[in-house]
Amino acid sequence: MKEIKHFINGAFVGSASGRTFEDINPSNGQVIGHVHEAGRAEVDAAVKAARAALKGPWGKLSVAERAEILHRVADGITARFDEFLEAECLDTGKPKSLASHIDIPRGAANFKVFADLLKNVGNEAFEMATPDGAGAINYAVRWPKGVIGVISPWNLPLLLMTWKVGPALACGNTVVVKPSEETPLTATLLGKVMQAAGVPAGVYNVLHGFGGDSAGAFLTEHPDVDAYTFTGETGTGEVIMRAAAKGVRQVSLELGGKNAGIVFADCDMEKAIEGTLRSAFANCGQVCLGTERVYVERPIFDEFVARLKGGAESLVIGPPDDASSNFGPLVSLKHREKVLSYYQQALDDGASVITGGGVPDMPAHLAGGAWVQPTIWTGLSDDSAVVTEEIFGPCCHIRPFDTEEEAIELANSLPYGLASAIWTENSSRAHRVAGQIEAGVVWVNSWFLRDLRTAFGGSKQSGIGREGGVHSLEFYTELKNICVKL
Repeated sequence: MKEIKHFINGAFVGSASGRTFEDINPSNGQVIGHVHEAGRAEVDAAVKAARAALKGPWGKLSVAERAEILHRVADGITARFDEFLEAECLDTGKPKSLASHIDIPRGAANFKVFADLLKNVGNEAFEMATPDGAGAINYAVRWPKGVIGVISPWNLPLLLMTWKVGPALACGNTVVVKPSEETPLTATLLGKVMQAAGVPAGVYNVLHGFGGDSAGAFLTEHPDVDAYTFTGETGTGEVIMRAAAKGVRQVSLELGGKNAGIVFADCDMEKAIEGTLRSAFANCGQVCLGTERVYVERPIFDEFVARLKGGAESLVIGPPDDASSNFGPLVSLKHREKVLSYYQQALDDGASVITGGGVPDMPAHLAGGAWVQPTIWTGLSDDSAVVTEEIFGPCCHIRPFDTEEEAIELANSLPYGLASAIWTENSSRAHRVAGQIEAGVVWVNSWFLRDLRTAFGGSKQSGIGREGGVHSLEFYTELKNICVKL
């Protein structure tokens, strides 16, 4: 039985209150360990440690020296690859085949990519005329924003946490991380890697707990945190924004989505089916960029539905250690209750269930897990909650359309704007439609293909701000203009 403590000022510490909560394996419902819950005292200690580290050795390092340390952090994750893989799969239940190709290697890469980026990005400089004819030079310098509160989700725990911690540390900030209470293991394990890599005490801190009246609320209310970065549902993002407004702290928010896929009759059907299968069902549908609304041009509608049904029914449901499985459980029984409530809502609203719609039969030793079936519906009205609200499960609704204009209108009809996927072999149409989709990321004939140098974030109620590449530097640093009179 694991005991999962906070990582504060370079050491693993328990909670003064002695309060703990259970970490549950979603594959079988068994308890993995007991997690210490942070109170105000632990939050204050972590923030103070982070503040002190800014003025300590970390704040005196050059960009090249920080980059060297962050490369060691990345190498440390790779050296302990199997430990991180085991921890991630215990917490999430996802297949090892998925986590070993995406979560762990991308989690490590985030440190190297942003460390190298900072070494190679220049700042602006301008010469200007002055009345005396001597002139002046203006040049910009970057300095760290300060203590960054990192609140990360449970669906891709290591990857999305390091997506924030990597650039924050590369820019010279310190961080206080509050991982999801569902997935505490890899953020904690990263503390050991930080120690071994020579990251000074207080630079990387981890607090465990919940949102309201727990670690999350105490962190967002703390006056000595300079900015917050959060990935999660829109409602929680609104709460963080309200808390950050006191003191005028900046926020970067990647929030909910109800992403649309648009499949035109001139698509490459093989590509469209393969891509939509992944976007709807990868990670058991627990991907913020996933596709829950699929709009298919009417001439190919029946074929597309039949082929996607076949693909969904070919998924192999099983635990992480089963090498043949490619479809794991949801993250928790609580989340399964939410997903199943939408499965029932679809029936109540008159959906045609093409496949799935319930709980699969599992062996006795897995019966306590958070399993659900991959599910496809047709026939729902555009105002059904199943079509308009984020479910975050392995499901999608497929609806026919007749014109390009109708498809664009349907895709843009909701208050979310995180991502979209377009499937067409007509390049003019691809550019034309992509330019009209109200989303932060639009894929054409692909899905989840990411260049870490590009801007990433949502529009409308799907978020505020952009991260990735130089856009991360804009959030994690402050720009100062220095004007020198010649």
